[in-house]
Amino acid sequence: MSEAVPSPVCRVAVVEDHLLQRARTEDLLRREPGFEIVFSGESAPDFVAWVQQAPRERRPHLLVLDLMVDRRPSVDVAVVEALLRAGLKIVVLSALASPPLVRGIVRAGVSGVVGKRDAEADILAAIRAVLRGEEWMTTELAAIIAGDPERPKLSVQEERALVLYASGLTIEQVASAMNIGRETAKQYLDRVKRKYRESGVPARTQLDLGRIAWSEGYLDPTL
Repeated sequence: MSEAVPSPVCRVAVVEDHLLQRARTEDLLRREPGFEIVFSGESAPDFVAWVQQAPRERRPHLLVLDLMVDRRPSVDVAVVEALLRAGLKIVVLSALASPPLVRGIVRAGVSGVVGKRDAEADILAAIRAVLRGEEWMTTELAAIIAGDPERPKLSVQEERALVLYASGLTIEQVASAMNIGRETAKQYLDRVKRKYRESGVPARTQLDLGRIAWSEGYLDPTL
């Protein structure tokens, strides 16, 4: 009687700055047969630095990637493109706080996008679809990425300033996190306020911007 051939193991890297979300993702993968976590970290630059030094036999087949990192620059689309060209498969697991950023990532070639509020079954379905070379995105996610035509259009920098300020940072802290001057940070926030006021949404105070960020998905109040 011939011995059974062991199933191949998929090596996975997880990039997520929220500790609880990262632990949830790791636990989900460890409970499934055929996955091995070879890297777990807070940011894409940390992952890139690690993978450049990792021996070939430890490099991952799949990267589960969060796009928006609190108080740090968001994921660079060019970095994602380079990882895809190197043969890495990528599933975005994100709060989808920046539709323009997600659109750029999809255009770069990422074929699987999952929301952080999605069920564990959906996360696994996306991962397995991407490993098979297929696309995975729900109709609801596609609508979020496409954007509400009535929603004020913010630039990526304006979105970043909104997220940081709505998180409770001062303008000075926003400027520091974005590596820009205080006046530039204030200009971004003033533009955000003006765009929402012009659409009929109160946007004068930090509390107003917090409500906007939560209601429109720029911040996930459950994390």
